[in-house]
Amino acid sequence: MQAYNFRLVLSDDPANQAPYPKPKHYDPKRYELLARLVEAYRKKADHPLRMNEFFLPANIPNHKADFNNYGAFSTDYIGGNWDYPNASYARRAEIWEDHVEYTKGLLWFFAHDPRVPKPLQDEVNRWGLAKDEFPDTDHWPHQLYIREARRMIGEYVMTQKDIQTDRVKPDPIGMGSYNSDSHNIQRVLTSGGFVMNEGDMEVPVQPYQIPYRMITPRRAEATNLLVPVCFSASHVAYSTLRMEPQYMIIGQAAGIAAKMAIESGRPVQEIDTAALTRTLRSEGAIMEYVPSSQNPVLSGFRRILPSRARVQ
Repeated sequence: MQAYNFRLVLSDDPANQAPYPKPKHYDPKRYELLARLVEAYRKKADHPLRMNEFFLPANIPNHKADFNNYGAFSTDYIGGNWDYPNASYARRAEIWEDHVEYTKGLLWFFAHDPRVPKPLQDEVNRWGLAKDEFPDTDHWPHQLYIREARRMIGEYVMTQKDIQTDRVKPDPIGMGSYNSDSHNIQRVLTSGGFVMNEGDMEVPVQPYQIPYRMITPRRAEATNLLVPVCFSASHVAYSTLRMEPQYMIIGQAAGIAAKMAIESGRPVQEIDTAALTRTLRSEGAIMEYVPSSQNPVLSGFRRILPSRARVQ
C-alpha cells in the first residue's frame, strides 16, 4: 500500500491563521530520522534550507496553499497504513488518528524543534492552518488521502503490460495517461546501517485504453455489480488509474453500462460492449488520443490503434 497523508491547507495571512496544534502524544524521537536528514541537507546545501524542500505547496487563492508530500521525509506516513485496507472500522479509526498525530507532530517539529535551522523554522512559522478551512474540525482536513486500498479481482485484472505495451483493448470505455505514480511503501534499515525508502515509482506512460472488463466482478461471484473506483488492477496499474479524471471517465461508463444491463436483463458481464463504446463516444468520451503531428510519441500510439477504434 502506497503511503497515505493529509493534504493540508495552510495560510500565510496572519489574519487567517490558526496555530499548528501540538499533538497529544508528541515525541521528538519520532522525528529523529528527519532531524538527521535536515542536518545532512544543511551541510550539503549552498543556500538556507527552504520549506519547499520538505513539502510540496500548490498556491490557491487568498494567500493559501495546498501542501502535499515532497521528498524523503514529509507528510506521507510511510508504512502507517498497511493494516487499513482489511481493517475493522475501529482499527481504521486508530490508523486515522495515528496519521493525525504523525502529521501534527511533523508540523510541530518543523515549527519548534531547535535542530531545525532558523531560516527554515521562520518560514514554516510564517504559515499556519487556514482558519477559514474546515472550521468544524479545528481547521484540519476532513479526509485522509487514501491513495490505494482494497481492490476487486474481477473478470480482467489490469497490470503493468496494459499501461506500457498492451495498450489497445477490444472493449474500451475511455483512456488514461497519468504517470505510473506510487508513493513510498515502506522504510527499511539496510545491512549497512542506512535507512532507505522503498516503493516510490514515477514512470511516464503513453495514453492507454481502459477496458470495461476491469470494472466487472467474476461471473461466479456477482452479476449485478460494477466497480468504478476499487476496480480490478494491480498495484502498478492502479498507480496511474487512481486519479480523479479516470474515476470520472470510468464512473460515466459504469452508469451507462448499468442502464444497459437493467434494460436488457443481462448480467453486467454480458452487455454489448461495442454498443457501450459507441454510446460513450457519442457523449464525447475519447477512445483514441489523436495528437498533433509534432508529437512523435503520441503519433506512434495513433498508428498502433486499429482504424475501427479511431475517433477524430
